[in-house]
Amino acid sequence: MDTLSLLARYDRRLPRYTSYPTAVQFDARVNRDVHRRWLAAIPDGATASLYLHVPFCRSLCWFCGCNTSVMNSVTALERYATSVQAEIARVASAIGHRLPVRQIHWGGGTPTALPAPSMQAIDAALRRHFTINADTEIAIEIDPRTLPTTAESDLRALGIDRASLGVQDFSPAVQDAIGRHQSVAQTRHAALVARVAGACSINLDLVYGLPHQTVASLEATVESVLEIDPDRVALYGYAHVPWMQKRQQVIAEYDLPDAVARLAQQARAGTMLAEAGYSRIGLDHFAKPSDRMALACGTPALRRNFQGYTVDDADVLIGFGASAISALPQGYAQNATRTADYLASIEKAGFAIARGLALTEEDGLRRAIIERIMCDLAVDVARLAKNAGVDFATFDDVWPKLESLAMDGLIRRDGSVISVTEAGRPFLRHVASCFDAYLDPETARHASAI
Repeated sequence: MDTLSLLARYDRRLPRYTSYPTAVQFDARVNRDVHRRWLAAIPDGATASLYLHVPFCRSLCWFCGCNTSVMNSVTALERYATSVQAEIARVASAIGHRLPVRQIHWGGGTPTALPAPSMQAIDAALRRHFTINADTEIAIEIDPRTLPTTAESDLRALGIDRASLGVQDFSPAVQDAIGRHQSVAQTRHAALVARVAGACSINLDLVYGLPHQTVASLEATVESVLEIDPDRVALYGYAHVPWMQKRQQVIAEYDLPDAVARLAQQARAGTMLAEAGYSRIGLDHFAKPSDRMALACGTPALRRNFQGYTVDDADVLIGFGASAISALPQGYAQNATRTADYLASIEKAGFAIARGLALTEEDGLRRAIIERIMCDLAVDVARLAKNAGVDFATFDDVWPKLESLAMDGLIRRDGSVISVTEAGRPFLRHVASCFDAYLDPETARHASAI
């Protein structure tokens, strides 16, 4: 089937499936009391991954969909860091025993927007309450435009192993349109600083589908990215959701590439990265063949969580900070999104859980199926259903949904085994959505799936 016909059929808005059920389904039935019970049930010997959300930036990029705001008051930043430390202590007390940590991820926003002493105080709090050693991977997101002059020593003090740098597109026209001006030189310098500080893995984030973006501008950006020589590259589609992120209302929809142009941008950038020797990972990641993520590709070691593709194999994910989400065996628990609400809750009660979702047995199975589709481009539904003790007939409604994908050459089906073809890779979210029992195509408000 030709591209126009495919897009006419599949140009829809779908979840990114970094979790299942998705955050759209969260509600207030999961509160701080439920969260405390879930934490107390974490057994001895379990391992943890920790996520720290810093919802601040020096300036706002108009395209950004993250939970962040501008904050220049040192006093306010220090207050936030103090609250995160208090939350760490309360969560650890609820668990009741020290958990060994596989990974720490500093996300945002811009984590380095916090004063260095505040970041070090948070790090010290983590080390007081959790077991962190040389095997713990410590990752951080960096804005190359606002890297402090003390960044090298600051990052070394945190013991970082991996750094992720936002790029988007180096085209001046695109940068004007998204309110983010960043040079190749700034990006190269930030990568060098991170490497000198101890990062053995550098990730660069690219975005396609931005206003005024073209295949040519993205080609030029990829060429510059390859000169920086990152270990991983993420190639995300711009999520235009102005009803969720008011800052995106600055971007005129008529300046955005249409679905055909988005698909062409995605395809060309992906081809360039593959030709440069990077391995394709799932929907939107690329890694050098020697990278842990590339080595995990095609095995259960490749996972997907709120940070995207990962090789993190921890039993639980615990989030700290405004809007942070914890993923525990029983379900998901999310902190208050607004920073003011988070601070008030922590200062009053030590916890800030505002909503979440308790998983059913069927939720867990569908989550496993969707994760394998997103990671492996293949899944044996009957095998996973048998392992979970769930009746295979649960999925009788799924097979008719997959028929059009098979007819269009996007998947192959052999009994209960579904395999996504290379032509179907851009449509992974469409395949996953067939197993989403909550999705209502008529009312769902998500970003474009292409």
